Amino acid sequence: MKEKFFKRLGWNLLGISVALVFLAPLYIVFTNSFKTAKGIFTNVLSMPVKDTFTVNNYIQAFKDLNFIHSLANSLFITITSTVLIVIFASMAAWMLVRSKSKFSTFLFFLFAAAMLIPFQSVMLPLINLLGKLKMLNPIGLIFAYLGFGSSLSIILYHGFIKGIPVELEEAALIDGCNKFQVFWLIVFPLLKPITVTVSILNAMWIWNDFLLPQLVINKPEWHTIPLKMFYFFGQYSKRWDLALAGLVIGMIPIIIFYFFAQKHIVKGVTQGSIK
Repeated sequence: MKEKFFKRLGWNLLGISVALVFLAPLYIVFTNSFKTAKGIFTNVLSMPVKDTFTVNNYIQAFKDLNFIHSLANSLFITITSTVLIVIFASMAAWMLVRSKSKFSTFLFFLFAAAMLIPFQSVMLPLINLLGKLKMLNPIGLIFAYLGFGSSLSIILYHGFIKGIPVELEEAALIDGCNKFQVFWLIVFPLLKPITVTVSILNAMWIWNDFLLPQLVINKPEWHTIPLKMFYFFGQYSKRWDLALAGLVIGMIPIIIFYFFAQKHIVKGVTQGSIK
């Protein structure tokens, strides 16, 4: 009994230690975002006190970030890209599962192999192509996200669709449905668990992405929150009070989204792997 107790205690202490290592930077960012510049340089680790506490950092950072406009840009790009990925990836995966041929198998492995290609190796040709097509704008960015996000999404959908009985589709065809109706009325509603997972994973990736928007978007009025934060932090690199407040403002939307969606991530991935 004592052995089990000390073993469990050891694992608990290890878990707490690891959690503290990951939470420490968040604590430092959050507490110092409410301090004046003098308060930050006086003691970085302390909580804000009466003489150093201020909320003016957030007010100024909110204005200088043009947060509402940047938020609208991020929402438009994230939602549109995620919806398109869900639509095209689910249809592609369904056809790959139901079309049992060497060509469909080849295509599936091609999508899987595409995940192994580093983004840096296709970065310059992609930007060159988008430039020639005059798509260095949010539309071009959405198009790029559709391409990069489809591979993983198709693999997730592919594993889930295998568990859907083909007899359901055959019965719908006998009742007079065409292929389009079979997919949207019969198959797609059954994909809800994995669709939620695919949507969440892609939304979090697209929302937090910095490199691709920096390469594709070339006008300040199109900047997403991560891109706006990059230029904001560079502008206020010597004003840590404003920079840290800006970082907290930038993190709030995705943190709220994750807390509401985290249970669906585990549930969807688990169901997809079982099926």
